[in-house]
Amino acid sequence: MRQIDHFLAGGTKAAAARFGDVFDPNAGSIQARVPLGDAALLDLAVAAAQKAQPAWATTNPQRRARVMFAFKALVEKNMDELARMLSSEHGKVIADAKGDIQRGLEVIEFACGVPHLMKGEYTQGAGPGIDVLSTRVPLGIGAGITPFNFPAMIPMWMFGVAIACGNAFILKPSERDPSVPVRLAELLLEAGAPEGILQVVHGDKEMVDAILDHPAISAVSFVGSSDIAHYVYSRGVAAGKRVQAMGGAKNHGIVMPDADLDQVVSDLAGAAFGSAGERCMALPVVVPVGKATADELRKRMVGAIAKLRIGVSTDPDADYGPVVNAAHKARVEGWIQTGVDEGAELVVDGRGFELQGHEKGFFIGPTLFDHVKPTMQSYKEEIFGPVLQIVRADSFEDAIALPSQHQYGNGVAIFTRNGHAAREFAARVNVGMVGINVPIPVPVAYHSFGGWKRSAFGDHNQHGTEGVRFWTKVKTVTQKWPDGSADGGNAFVIPTMG
Repeated sequence: MRQIDHFLAGGTKAAAARFGDVFDPNAGSIQARVPLGDAALLDLAVAAAQKAQPAWATTNPQRRARVMFAFKALVEKNMDELARMLSSEHGKVIADAKGDIQRGLEVIEFACGVPHLMKGEYTQGAGPGIDVLSTRVPLGIGAGITPFNFPAMIPMWMFGVAIACGNAFILKPSERDPSVPVRLAELLLEAGAPEGILQVVHGDKEMVDAILDHPAISAVSFVGSSDIAHYVYSRGVAAGKRVQAMGGAKNHGIVMPDADLDQVVSDLAGAAFGSAGERCMALPVVVPVGKATADELRKRMVGAIAKLRIGVSTDPDADYGPVVNAAHKARVEGWIQTGVDEGAELVVDGRGFELQGHEKGFFIGPTLFDHVKPTMQSYKEEIFGPVLQIVRADSFEDAIALPSQHQYGNGVAIFTRNGHAAREFAARVNVGMVGINVPIPVPVAYHSFGGWKRSAFGDHNQHGTEGVRFWTKVKTVTQKWPDGSADGGNAFVIPTMG
C-alpha cells in the first residue's frame, strides 16, 4: 500500500511502529497509510532545524523574499496536481480545493513583502549623543499543527510568514489528508529554501505532545477544535512557548427584513453547504428577524437545497463532495439526530444520502432545521457538516444577542440594505470577524484572521502584521559613540532619566 512519508532534511527515513489510514472519501476505501511519528522522530527534525536556522536568519530579507516569490510560482505551476491530490484525500470538489490553495498563496504573497515587514524603529538623539533602535528578529524554530479541512491554506498561513521572517518550521498536518503538506514542503525546497527550514512530521496526539514539550521549539500555531485548542494553548504556554490556538466556531448570519433574499439564499447555499460544511468559517446558523422574513427565507432555502448537486470530488458540476471519513460522517449524522431529539423541526434530512456508483462514499445530503432554540445542544456546539439551522429572532436586539452570547466568536454576518443597522451591528456584536452582506468574512491576507471567546486562545491572530509579530521578537539597542574625549563630552544618562 502507498505510504505518505515524513519530509525530513536530507531525505532522512524513519521506521514507524504505528500507522494511520488515509481514505478515499468518494469510495469509502483506504488509499494510503501514513506513519505516526514520536518524540524521537521529532528530535531528528529539530536537530536539522537547529542546524539550518541560524544561517537562514542572517540571510538578508530580500533573499528570503525571493524564495517566497519562487515558491508562489511553483505552487501556481502545480495547481492542478495539488488540487487533485487535495481533493482525493479530503473530498472537497476541485474548485474548492483550488480555492484552498489560492487562499494560502495570498498569505505567501504577503510574506513576499518581508523586507518591509521586518523593519523596526529608530530614534536619533534619544539622549545626549544617544540613539535607540529596535528591530524584529526571528524566534528560532516554530511549529504548526493543522487540521484536515484546509490542508493547503492553513499550513501556508503559518509557515509562509514564519519562514519569511527567518525561522525554521516543523509542520504536523492532519494525518487524514497529509499529501499536500508534504508536496508543499518539496516545492519550497525546490524554490531555494535550505534543507531543514521546512519539515513535515506526521502523527497524532503523541506527536502533538512532543511538539508542545520540546524545549527547542519556541512557538506553536494550532487550528482545530476548541477543546484541543485550549489544551494546546495551556500545555504550550506552561512549557514556556508562544502559542496561538484557533478553535471552533458557530457562525451566524443575521437576515434583516430589508435584505435581498435572492442574494441571501444564494450566499447561504454556498456558505452553509460548500465544502460539505467542513470549515470554521462556514455559516451554519441563519437568524431571520421577524416571522415574515423567517417564513419566506425557509421557503426559498428549501427550493435552493433541492437544486444542490452532491457528487464525487472530481465532478465539475458538484456543489460539494463527501466528508472526510466514516467517523466524521457518523458524528455529523449524530448531531442531526440530536437536533431532532431536542425538538427542532427537521425540514430537510440529509441522512441516508447515497450516490449511485459510490454507495460506500462518505456523503451527507444538505440538512435544514427550523425553530432551533438557543438552549439546544445542537445549536451550542459546532456540527462541522452540511447542516443549516434557522434560529428565529423577533427583533434586531435579539439578533445581536444570539452570536454575542454564544460560546464561540469566530465570524458573523448581517444581510441588510440599511447602513445604520449594519454599522450598529458591526460595532456592538461580540465576535471577532464581521461580514456585512458578506457570508464568509475571512479577511484578506494583509489583515489578520482570528476569532474571540472559545474560538481563539492567545494574543496574536493568524497572518497579516499580527502574524509577523507572532513569529518575531523585538530587540532594542541603545547606543552611544564616544567623540574622543575622556567621557565623550557627556556623561551617559538613560533617556528616561534625563
